Amino acid sequence: MNAQPITNFIKHHFRHFNAAALVEAAEAYRRHLDSGGKMMVTLAGAMSTAELGLSLAEMIRQDKVHAISCTGANLEEDVFNLVAHDYYERIPHYRDLTPQDEKALLERHLNRVTDTCIPEGEAMRRIESFILEEWMASDARGERLFPHEFFWRILDNPRLQANYQIDPKDSWVLAAKEKRLPMFVPGWEDSTLGNMYAGHCITGDIKHVHTVRTGIEYMIELANWYTETSVTASIGFFQIGGGIAGDFPICVVPMLHQDLRRENVPVWGYFCQISDSTTSYGSYSGAVPNEKITWGKLAVETPKFIIESDASIVAPLMFACILGW
Repeated sequence: MNAQPITNFIKHHFRHFNAAALVEAAEAYRRHLDSGGKMMVTLAGAMSTAELGLSLAEMIRQDKVHAISCTGANLEEDVFNLVAHDYYERIPHYRDLTPQDEKALLERHLNRVTDTCIPEGEAMRRIESFILEEWMASDARGERLFPHEFFWRILDNPRLQANYQIDPKDSWVLAAKEKRLPMFVPGWEDSTLGNMYAGHCITGDIKHVHTVRTGIEYMIELANWYTETSVTASIGFFQIGGGIAGDFPICVVPMLHQDLRRENVPVWGYFCQISDSTTSYGSYSGAVPNEKITWGKLAVETPKFIIESDASIVAPLMFACILGW
């Protein structure tokens, strides 16, 4: 039986255009790791609700990912799925929904993300009840933690573990916790739990707003991680989607060089983005990789790839190639 059926199929059939770019980017990713390099993966969009953990978690376990930058939504939605998967509802004909249909979903407390509805009570409120305990306990102790560290704490809670509804090996956040993976969650405030945290600060349940550490502190941590790691390894950048999850961490290189005036700061050693953003609109997310040379993020010789396609299709296929599936 073929030992690598998915990989061999992709290499045989994906020969041109975005398909060829997928193969080339995956092979360059593997070469980067084989030469001793490290890789940061950034997650935008709704990749966790798309259950990217089915492949990303294994990438983390097999040391194919060495740091993650993600939106607050991706951080929390992986854990929502972990504890409430059986209550999710899929709406395959979501394009046909009327405004009245959407209102009916709201009345059932189902929050729709394209074709998938996240159940408020079983997912969002359940996680809120667990994480609020940790927020309040840390607040009372004068302890401050990053958003992802609070998630790691609740994942150690046996009462939460009793609610798991998927195989834990398919949760990328759980895999990251077990690896103690460096994580950065810029703009965490723009998430469901971030909104809930603000609410509990307003009501006084949480006395100190900075009990959850901030994005500026994440940048400081990122600068320290990049500085220490780049001494012995070239660091690659694999960007899924656009937005703050990618824009925030890629800027650490010019910040170290231009703002801190440090010399000999290596630029990112590999770059790939899966994107459907349009360059001509002036969006940074849609910028071709060469533009990043002008910002001091990439070098002329950096391997650069852009795959203009659907990340929910492309990312698992690339991970399959990298894993040798």
